[in-house]
Amino acid sequence: MTVTHKTKVLVIGSGPAGYTAAIYAARANLKPILVAGYESGGQLMLTTDVENYPGFAKPIQGPWLMNEMREQVLALGTELHDDYISSVDFSTRPFKAIGESGKTYIGETIIIATGAQARWLNIESEATFRGFGVSACATCDGFFFKNKEVAIVGGGNTAVEEAIYLTNFASKVTLIHRRDTLRSEKILQERLFANPKISVLWNHTIEEFLGNDSPKELTALKVKNINTNETSILNVSGTFIAIGHDPATKLFKDKIEMDHENYIVTKPDSTATNVPGIFAAGDVKDKIFRQAVTAAGMGCMAALEADKFLVHEVESKETKTKNYANIQQ
Repeated sequence: MTVTHKTKVLVIGSGPAGYTAAIYAARANLKPILVAGYESGGQLMLTTDVENYPGFAKPIQGPWLMNEMREQVLALGTELHDDYISSVDFSTRPFKAIGESGKTYIGETIIIATGAQARWLNIESEATFRGFGVSACATCDGFFFKNKEVAIVGGGNTAVEEAIYLTNFASKVTLIHRRDTLRSEKILQERLFANPKISVLWNHTIEEFLGNDSPKELTALKVKNINTNETSILNVSGTFIAIGHDPATKLFKDKIEMDHENYIVTKPDSTATNVPGIFAAGDVKDKIFRQAVTAAGMGCMAALEADKFLVHEVESKETKTKNYANIQQ
């Protein structure tokens, strides 16, 4: 027998955007349902020290912050399901989402907050030091490498911009690129090459991440010249992977408007999508900032906009009813 859950606001995703959307929807008495996925918490579940989330004087752990948000949405009355949405139907309202559990979720509005995943090199040792010297966010973690030598991997705009940004903290930045030219904009390349703190290691890839077990920390990289196959050791305290992100939007393909990189498109200064009643918040639509605090802010926006959408719908129905009554008289 199919189990069906109905709500005014269905939130899909459980990172800072999804949890914040549920918090605001619950406080608006909209009785939201949040489908968290099987691994709730988003990218912060892989983050150790978080120093840039407002309200905490000392560094906090990413998983702890996400667990606190989860407990908060539950305390406010959100109905939470650790389920994974496998298909959606946005053709008519109320909208329908089917979970892998077999449950059906019906929402008068939907807030999509499924986030994005950083692309990794997929080297076994990379996972070992992820959060202990290996990161995919210079803006988040660059501060921890004051006066230390770091490396960044990539050749596009993001890699070059983050390399320049890291010079605010690091004593030296080595950009590792597998080709002999960069893909980034020329003006960014000029700034990169002009910065005395930055050097470029052309035609190289990372073979292995090296470091200590206790305390766990990255100390060096084993790199390979792809032209000669020669390997060498590069001593660094941190390495930032900047080869792109993939928004978790495959589920919504051909259901909602996306750009060429598969990020959901929303109206200017809004979380509203091209489908009335569906909103998108966080990294699923944000390819620029990708911060926990901006995702949380967009989650707040989405919930407030969903509430406004529902109120306007009720007012429209009441107006139509009154007009019809006047005509009948």
